[in-house]
Amino acid sequence: MDNTIPAVSKARSGRINFSGQGGEFFGIWIVNILLSIVTLGIYSAWAKVRTTQYFYGHTKVDGHAFRYLATPMQILKGRLLAILVFLVVSVLSNLFPLFAIFAAVALLFVMPWLLIMGLRFNLRMTSYRNIRFGFNGSYGEAMLYFMLLPFLSLFTLYLALPYAMKKLDQFVFSNITYGGKSFVVNTETGTYYQAVFMAILVTLGLAAIGFMLSYAISPLIEGDIKTNPLLMLPLFAAYFVVFTLAGAVYQAIIRNHLFNSTELPELANFKSDVPTGKLFVVSLTNLLAIVCSLGLAYPWTTIRMSRLLAEHTEVTVQPALDLMRDQLAAESSAFAEDAAGLYDADFSLT
Repeated sequence: MDNTIPAVSKARSGRINFSGQGGEFFGIWIVNILLSIVTLGIYSAWAKVRTTQYFYGHTKVDGHAFRYLATPMQILKGRLLAILVFLVVSVLSNLFPLFAIFAAVALLFVMPWLLIMGLRFNLRMTSYRNIRFGFNGSYGEAMLYFMLLPFLSLFTLYLALPYAMKKLDQFVFSNITYGGKSFVVNTETGTYYQAVFMAILVTLGLAAIGFMLSYAISPLIEGDIKTNPLLMLPLFAAYFVVFTLAGAVYQAIIRNHLFNSTELPELANFKSDVPTGKLFVVSLTNLLAIVCSLGLAYPWTTIRMSRLLAEHTEVTVQPALDLMRDQLAAESSAFAEDAAGLYDADFSLT
């Protein structure tokens, strides 16, 4: 008689494995561009599905890849509906000028709903280990965090904006579900203020250095700074360098804090350690590559950024994840998925 006790499964930690290649994605991307042009944009729905499936299929956690389940027709329906609404609003606005004001006000109230439906659709169409994601955010919360808090921060001279950004991130991520289980987010307001302060400090510091250099060399160059390309081009380039660095500072701090403060109880924990300097170098060189190649380097830059973020993201998978079942798929009807597809929108959660 075998008295061997089965080994207890343990938590498994590992970095996200992204295996996408620039050459492969370039082939997909250029075909998508050409066919979208030839079909007057109709193929863009197929292009989105192909692109998303490529990135999901090359992104693995614990040896399992993500899947994108949406069909091109679901996305095409949403885009055709959006075009139809836009045309109707444009015609009515030309015939009745007051209708344009009404439409603009109505859009403020419709936008949070569209954002919610877009998030819900994209997450519903995303699966990992045959278990789907979902989104439980409500319209009222979306109105508060997407619209009202950012608007009210105007009256504080934007001093409350970091708090509004923190609440928005917390709203989005804490309402994401996986197999019916919600993510838990414990972000801190202080970190958002720190990120904004560091980004502003970097911007002002580099701007001061730039002005001092311009003042020092301007006597050596003839002509007005506004008309002399020898001065305008370096200033133009410096502008992108400064804001790319400021963006990298903010993104690295917030992304690391957000991932490190988020967990899927009893199922998974997350860790991010993206270095600011590396993110800045990749962002800046990507920008230069796109400009110098007239956009043709876009696939390569996208792959580089995806690989960087994956290399600095760690996921700890708990044993309970092996026993999960897809509750969302069982509760969802085909009609609900088609209806959600009418309001497709793109969101990046990484």
